[in-house]
Amino acid sequence: MKRILSLLIFLIIANVSAQSDAEMLKTIYTQSLTNGKSYSWLDYLSNQIGGRLSGSLSAERAVAYTKEELDSLGLDKVWLQPVMVPKWVRGNKEYAFLESSSGSTSTVNICALGGSIATPIGGLKAAVIEVQGIEEMKALGKEAVSGKIVFFNRAMQPEIIQTFEAYGGCADQRYSGAMEAGKLGAVGVIVRSLNLRLDDFPHTGSMTYGNLPISQRIPSAAISTNDAEKLSTMLTLDKNTKFFFNQTCRQLDDVESHNVIGEITGSEFPNEYIIVGGHLDSWDLGDGSHDDGAGVVQSMDVLRLLKESGYKPKRSIRVVLFMNEENGLRGALKYAEVAKQKGENHIFSLESDSGGFTPRGFDFECDDAFMTKIEGWKNLFKPYLIHHFEKGYSGADVAPLKTANNVSAGLRPDSQRYFDHHHAATDLFEHVNKRELELGAATMASLVYLIDKYGI
Repeated sequence: MKRILSLLIFLIIANVSAQSDAEMLKTIYTQSLTNGKSYSWLDYLSNQIGGRLSGSLSAERAVAYTKEELDSLGLDKVWLQPVMVPKWVRGNKEYAFLESSSGSTSTVNICALGGSIATPIGGLKAAVIEVQGIEEMKALGKEAVSGKIVFFNRAMQPEIIQTFEAYGGCADQRYSGAMEAGKLGAVGVIVRSLNLRLDDFPHTGSMTYGNLPISQRIPSAAISTNDAEKLSTMLTLDKNTKFFFNQTCRQLDDVESHNVIGEITGSEFPNEYIIVGGHLDSWDLGDGSHDDGAGVVQSMDVLRLLKESGYKPKRSIRVVLFMNEENGLRGALKYAEVAKQKGENHIFSLESDSGGFTPRGFDFECDDAFMTKIEGWKNLFKPYLIHHFEKGYSGADVAPLKTANNVSAGLRPDSQRYFDHHHAATDLFEHVNKRELELGAATMASLVYLIDKYGI
């Protein structure tokens, strides 16, 4: 009888707890959808400040703005964490054209890749060799590559449903293509934009020269998918087609910037930290609304939503707006370095860096025991059509905090339209849906609430 009574009490408590959690999630979602701040914050960040390339004036304006908004929320602490970041500037708008053996020309759309050097003054014109990837180029050898512009034309695979997987299958040619081509004596690199659709917008992104001597460094640019198709067709018809491009980008000395951090101090376990964040910097072609203005404002709203719901966190919850994810990850590395120096115990980290589209769930980096725990929360998210709870990659900015004993996660929105905008001039506020953005903020806040209440 005593065992049966104990079991009944346990079931009653569990049921009451489940009802309480369901009510809390409903409060969070209602607050976000009827009284959310993420969309108005993003409006200002995108339309009044714009693209926020690390080291730029716009990036510093974004630091000041987000700190001011966090100050207004009445958090327990808000501060700036200094970090040195690279300062790369694009210079004048890039220009490029194709030239057939008959001398006729056709302009194409390009943009310099982040970190690239400039072309020689007046531009660069050379014959083109088309390859599908770095290994194919290496197989051709120095004799075939030397003195030419290498055209990397491997497209993202449209049949891969997980678009980030398709992106990962092509990103090496953008990041390392110029470094490897320079070793073989190429004079320049043109990379097909990482975009699943055919359009006229080139997509930038970071690239590296590694330890390549300055004398072997060559300019690197992205070409729009429509113009990549055009270039490939022309090369098929006329192997003597030449490519001309001119870009004036340059790398300057590092400058000081900041991570922006706000905290609600825990009432029971103040030395256990839960963080939620996104990266404040963006590329400069658009206004960085999806990458990653959306993640920034959603993360800010997580703390506001928890306060508005009346919830008193047991653990210290921080929002961290990281600087310099796009071309260096300096902000994330600095935050993790300082956390380690202070001996801070970060039990859980959540990142939003996949756009402001409809949330589908989360990817977790965790052990099997915690994954089982997470599976038990699925029914709480079912009314909001959140179903994706899987092991996977969390995010670049929270990666330096990962240990064998903690958990990290990444918000996973629907990604089918993300690469239409990623690193391009189409990454604009007008392409963010208010309701989708607010659903993402509520989904993040709900997970943070459950992690805080039940621990890892």
